[in-house]
This record gives sequence, C-alpha cells and structure tokens, in this order.
Amino acid sequence: MRQTDVRPSPNAVWLRDNCACPQCRDPRNGQKLRSVTDTDPGVRVVELTAAKVVFSDGHVGVPPEVTPYADDRIEDAKDLWARIDPPCGDWAAFETDPAHREFCLDAVLRVGFVLLRGVPDVLTAAAGFGYVRETNYGRLFDVRVEATPVNLAFTGLPITPHTDNPYRDPVPTVQLLHCLSNAVEGGDSGLVDGFHAAALLRAEDPAAFATLTSTPVTFRYADSGAELTATRPMIGLDPRGRIREVRFNNRSLQPVRPEEADAFYPAYRAFAEILYRPELQVTFRLGPGDCVVFDNTRVLHARTGFADTGDRHLQGCYADLDAIASGLAVLRRRPVPGAVDTLRALFAGPGTADYLGEDVTQAVHMLQTAACAKAAGAPPALVAAALLHDVGHFTGEITGHDLMAGTDNRHSHVGADWLGRWFGPAVTEPIRLHVAAKRYLCAVDPAYYEVLSEASKHTLRVQGGPMDAAEVAAFEAEPYGRDAVRLRRWDDEGKDPARPAPAFDDFAPLLASLVER
Repeated sequence: MRQTDVRPSPNAVWLRDNCACPQCRDPRNGQKLRSVTDTDPGVRVVELTAAKVVFSDGHVGVPPEVTPYADDRIEDAKDLWARIDPPCGDWAAFETDPAHREFCLDAVLRVGFVLLRGVPDVLTAAAGFGYVRETNYGRLFDVRVEATPVNLAFTGLPITPHTDNPYRDPVPTVQLLHCLSNAVEGGDSGLVDGFHAAALLRAEDPAAFATLTSTPVTFRYADSGAELTATRPMIGLDPRGRIREVRFNNRSLQPVRPEEADAFYPAYRAFAEILYRPELQVTFRLGPGDCVVFDNTRVLHARTGFADTGDRHLQGCYADLDAIASGLAVLRRRPVPGAVDTLRALFAGPGTADYLGEDVTQAVHMLQTAACAKAAGAPPALVAAALLHDVGHFTGEITGHDLMAGTDNRHSHVGADWLGRWFGPAVTEPIRLHVAAKRYLCAVDPAYYEVLSEASKHTLRVQGGPMDAAEVAAFEAEPYGRDAVRLRRWDDEGKDPARPAPAFDDFAPLLASLVER
C-alpha cells in the first residue's frame, strides 16, 4: 500500500511507536529507544510501503513485523494427556546434544514434564533448565522423613495430587525432584495433567468450572520463619477464557467466605474427584539419578505412602518456565539443515518397508494419503501433515512392528515431536491427533469402524479403543481436532495397491515452503 497525501491514518501512532528502524529500536536487542509520549498523537502517514514509512514529522522509518498473539502458558499451546508414557531424557545427551536438549525443554513446556536419567544433582539439573528460584526452603530442599516435619512431604504418609507453593505470588512455575535413594516399599511418584482435568471439568460440569475460575481462594503457609499468603482462583484463565494456571493444595487452602461456600465446595469436590481418577495419573518409581522436571502451574504431583523407617531421599528445587522458554527459543535459532533431504531419505529408506499388515509400503501409504488431501483442496500445512503423518513408525524407539505385536508406539506423538524441529503446529498437531481421531470417530460414528482395515482394527485395540464420553469432549475441544479427523479419513483411503502414488518430490516444494527454521 502506498499513501501519498496526509490524510489521518488510524494506524499512524501505532506505526510511529513501533517503527523498526535503528533510530527507534536498538538493533542488538530490539528494544525501543523512544517512549510512547515521544510520539505526537496527531502524527500522520505520508507514505507507506512494505519496506518504508514516511511520517508527517519528517521521520523515515521501517514498518514493524507483527508477532501474532501467542502465549505458551495456555491450554491451546499444550499437549493435554491422561495416562501416558513419560517423556524421558538422558542427562549426558542433554548436556552434549542440542537436539536432545531441545526435546527435553519442549517436553516441559508442551507436555508438562520430563523424566531425566543419570542426573548428578538437582542444582546442576536446574542450571540446565534455567535459574534456581530460592525460597524459604533454601536453594534446594531435602524430601525425607524428619522427626519434626514442617511439611507433610517430610513424612512417609501418602500425598494426594497437588501443586506446590500456591501461597506464593508469583508461584514457582517449575519444580525439580531428584532421587538420591529409594529403598522402601511404596513411595512411588505420580503426576496428573491439571489442564486436562480442568478441561474435563469444563465439559462435564460447566457451572463448577465457572465457580472455580471466578471464586478467589486464599492459600497460606506459616512457620517460625515465614508467613506466606496468596489469593487466586483455583483455575486461572487468560483474558480470552483459556486455562492458564491451576493452584490445588488442600493442605494450605484457607476457608472461603461463608456466602461463597454453597457454590464453591461442590465445585471443589467435583474438580478433586476428576484429579484423583486413577486413569488420569502417570505413576512411576524414581531411582537414584532420576530427576523429574515439571510445570508446577499445570502438573500436580503425588506420592504413595511408605514406611518411615526406610531409606528414601529426594532433593528438590524450584525454577521458572520463562527461562525454559527462552532457552528453547535460543536453541531453535540454530540452523537445522536438510529438512526436505532428511525426509526424502526416510521415504526412500525405512519408508519402503511393509506397512503393518497392509498391501502397500509405508511410503506409498503416506504418499497416497497426501494425494487424497491435495485432491480434497486441503491447505498446504494439512497436505504436509497427511504426507508425514506416519513418520513416527520409524523415528521412535518402539517400531510399528512392536505396535502390531501389542505395544503402543504412540507414533502420532513421536512423529509430531520429531517433525517439530522444522514445522509449526498446523503441520504437527493434526499428526499428533490422528490416532486419537480414529478412536474419536469410532466413538461418535459406529459405521466408521467398518471402514477400517483389519490391521487398523487391530491397532485400534492396542491404542485404547473407542473414546469414552470425557475423551470425546476433550478431543472436540482440540484446536486441530477437525483437521485430524480430515487427515484420519484420508489415512484410511491411502491403502490401495492398485492406485498409483505420486513421487515424494512432487511435495518437496510444498514442504520447503513450510519449514520454519
């Protein structure tokens, strides 16, 4: 657009305030060099092109690049889960392999946690994720049985799912727990996705969800050296109504106002009953050297009881999510060469193997699926998702053959995570959800099951079978759920040995155009 007179422009002040030229922004860090009060509210645009903007005050500047609204803390940016295999990392690889480090940081932000093996100590691990958040418990704290415990964590009693330190403002957003010894019966660790539980509450009991997102509750902790209080809703939302934070800790919850009790307690109980469902909890046993790193604003942690005479010793500390997000963003600046060449090699190599009991190869199946998407007029990102939807069968540790033998290889998640180094969510998220889409369609459309091949019916049973009502509601709330359903139907069509498949290079330009880094 070019403007050559001095008529008022509704964006003139915005353009002047956000001018991207070196006089207005420090080229080293992008920070503004001017205050909003330095801009004349009557400034006008004289000329505007994609590369230049001339203002009525005589300044010649550069239009800004607009970053879309994005908040990596909200539910839309997360992978919500029930019971899943923990994403695992290796400390030696974390220190030496940028790709592995990226995987671990991304897991904390997107899945909510990562389980690291071979960690030397908790403070070293915390330094790998950011900076230690020191509290009244110190830079680190010991979790073991104490004679005079100031916290239930320092006993052998079982602990129900909870978030830590809800009485702080701001709350520590990351927690690390590192195992030094665990030679007791019991003492197993458990995690629950609080965002998933809150989404289930919203679907199952909207009134209870509304109560817990609007009722301020106070959490308090006091001992001889500290007195801490914070008041927030139990489920925190962003300005657009999306889940952004969960604070849940019965031990430190203070009484709500009496006039709010009638609505609050049924809602509180409903949420607790969802959080305590066994099918929502990931349970694992920490061994010496294991360190679990999790998002304390989202993931609730729990512990089974154990005999207080046993030797169980964990060390913990707190950190913050902004450092993890920063570290991940810096890692992702590095060039990742050869996305298209790497994918081409997969199609020409592992992709030539048999496709799990079907009459086509893996590569032919994916190429046919992409051809169906293209013929249906799908947008480029969804065509790419159709093309790449099954790469997780040969990029993960558990193979497609293991899937056929009865072990779910979670290839949808493995493939989406692996492709995330190159592609954005419009490509990766339909891939992540395409197995869930099969389970969803089997639940809402009984006739769909008969469309499945025998091999796909077999894997359906391994992958969890048709969804229940709560899973259906959660799937329907997924931003990329509809795309995943479309992908799923093309997936079912792409298994015809009589149909010619296009070549991988027919899609190479499309893939190259979608690579983000």
